[in-house]
Amino acid sequence: MKQRPPAIAPLLRTDLQGELLAAVFLHPDREHTLTELAGLLDAGLSTVHAEVERLATAGLLLERRIGRARLVRCNPAHPLTPSLTELLTLTYGPPAVLPELLSRLKGLEAAYLYGSWAARRLGEPGPFPEDVDVLVIGAVTRRAAAKVQAEATAVLRREVNLTVLPRDEWDDPTTGFTRTVRDGALVPLPLSQ
Repeated sequence: MKQRPPAIAPLLRTDLQGELLAAVFLHPDREHTLTELAGLLDAGLSTVHAEVERLATAGLLLERRIGRARLVRCNPAHPLTPSLTELLTLTYGPPAVLPELLSRLKGLEAAYLYGSWAARRLGEPGPFPEDVDVLVIGAVTRRAAAKVQAEATAVLRREVNLTVLPRDEWDDPTTGFTRTVRDGALVPLPLSQ
């Protein structure tokens, strides 16, 4: 079955391709095994292998082996790397970089992307999102959240709106805002350990 092009980045073939590229290009100093990438992307190892093969053959990825492990990272010398990194930052950047930034928040229990970015990522057609809405659940101070929000805005090169909700409000909504967010497009963000 042919997949639709991603709503968040219709220039790419699939969301998996975008997520894989973001995982590698938005963390240029990290090396990943194919098994790590498969787990991170919740994808089959053979699918990830095929994507990595295509990207390595094109010279976009560098690879090396340690025993049986195949390690890959982006090729910083490839002429497309700066432009590709910019494209990935604006499209697949939020779920690739926010978990690490959010991990600094004490009291964080869960985090979600919502609003127009989440809707596009989940395939809903519409205009390109102008900002990134992030919901943080837990006993997080507004001051700490504001600091992470400013850093996320700088890294993602667009406004990031970070909203903090206590766990009880998320679990048993008393406001229209919480009910609307819960009923809308939500992309869970994995919490870094």
